[in-house]
Formats: sequence, structure tokens, C-alpha cells
Amino acid sequence: MEFRTPEGQQRYDDLVADASRTVVGLDFDGVLAPIVEDPAKATIHPDGPRTLVALAAQVRGVAVITGRPARQAIALGHLDEVGEELTEQGRVLHLLGQYGNERWSSVERRVISPRPPRGLSRFMSELPVLLRRNDAGEAFVEEKGLAVAVHTRRLPDPTGTFERLLPVLTEAAAEHGLGVEPGRMVIEVRAPGMDKGQALRSIHTELDGHGVMFAGDDLGDVEAFRAGRALRDEGRPGLLVCSGSEEQVALVELSDIVVDGPEGVLAFFRQFARDAAAAAG
Repeated sequence: MEFRTPEGQQRYDDLVADASRTVVGLDFDGVLAPIVEDPAKATIHPDGPRTLVALAAQVRGVAVITGRPARQAIALGHLDEVGEELTEQGRVLHLLGQYGNERWSSVERRVISPRPPRGLSRFMSELPVLLRRNDAGEAFVEEKGLAVAVHTRRLPDPTGTFERLLPVLTEAAAEHGLGVEPGRMVIEVRAPGMDKGQALRSIHTELDGHGVMFAGDDLGDVEAFRAGRALRDEGRPGLLVCSGSEEQVALVELSDIVVDGPEGVLAFFRQFARDAAAAAG
């Protein structure tokens, strides 16, 4: 392993020693599942389920924190099956969907979700016209229940279209009391007031965690990285893992280690689980 910061190795060693009290948070897309053109086909990496089981056996808790709707992430990640295996071991898998607005665990096995935000339906009714006016009528629109995401990845000029649409959709969203979450060739419009940083802090508190680790890949994970740093500043062991890509480098400067996509993340988690098991004796 090559750490990006001089403190990285010591932070890793401290977290290994504190693994039984550590809460691990991780994104889904770009971390557990490769980024693909059709988000409905972003299934978990083949090594994902067994890696989650191995990791959960060594830590206080594992929480998938994603912008996806909870039910969609459960299906694409086969998280029901992972949860069943963890239940047999006396462990629990947590899922916080739509940036923490939805909750699910492998114990309760039901999704708790709020109502869609006010203004979302009006924004969605205006969206087709906004897209056509900005030469993006063919952009893929993903309705997520509590949010709507506009994907530019499939268009001839995905980066140019993204940059053209972002200020337009940001202004339109604000008119309806909504917020915007830009990502890797996607612009998501949703209710303000919740982010992955708040979600990470919430699950960390609920599980009475001490150490903290988070793995992410995109702009939506920045707040979780900041929350991880804040917990570390409070004197807790902490490590931030960036699933690197050529499309998004925003998290690199915040991270302790950069790995190569989902395969790199999962290899890192397996190594951490082995080291934690060895340290525990």
C-alpha cells in the first residue's frame, strides 16, 4: 500500500488496532460497483459481497452511504444476501440511501423513507423544457423518488453538456427550494439539509463508534470526508480512502490513500480485515 500522506501509514496502523470500535462508511457507485453508462446496470463487483462480510467481521459496523434510492442499492448490491450471512455471524449491515434520507438495516429489513420534497414535482415538470433549451434533450433522466438525476455520460459531449447544464439546473432548483449535487457526469436535484457527512456522523454515533473510515469517489462524498476529518481532529483514529478515476479528482487532496476503482477498494478492505484479525490475535 502506498499512502498519499506521510501520516497515512500511522493512521492505518492506529485504525487496525482500533478495528473492533471502528465504523466503516462507503459509497456504492465507484466504490462497490464500477461506473457504467446505464446506472440501472451498476451491479456490485463480484468480490464485493465476500469482502463486505470479511470486513464486517472485524469492525464495529459497516454502512453503505449512497445517493441511490435504498431499494435500488439493495438490489444492485445483493445486500439482502450479504445481510443474511452477517446475521448468522451476529453482525449487521446498514444502508443509508439518498444521502442519508432513507435507512435500512439487515436486521429490520425495511426501508424508512420520508416524503418527496416540496417543489420536486414542479421542477420535474419543467425539466424537459430546460433540457431541450440547452441542447440536452437526450440526456438520461433518472427519477429517484426523493430526487431526480440528469446524466450526461451518454451524450456526444458529456463534459461540455454537464458544464452547460449545471448553472441552469442550479438556478431552477433554487426557485423550487431544492439543492443540487453535482457528480461524475450527473447533476442531482434533491431536498437540501442532508448530506453524506451528516449521515456518517449519525451512524457513527448510533453504533457508538470510535475509529472511522470512509471510502468514496465523487463530489457527493466530500462532506463525508470532511466529517471523517472532523472526527479525527477530535482525537479518534481515522482513514479516508479515495477510489480514484480520471473523471473526478476532488477527493484526492482530502484522502490518505488513493486506490484504483472498486477493485482497488475491495483489495484494500480485504487487507485491512486480515491485518485487523491478526492484531486481534
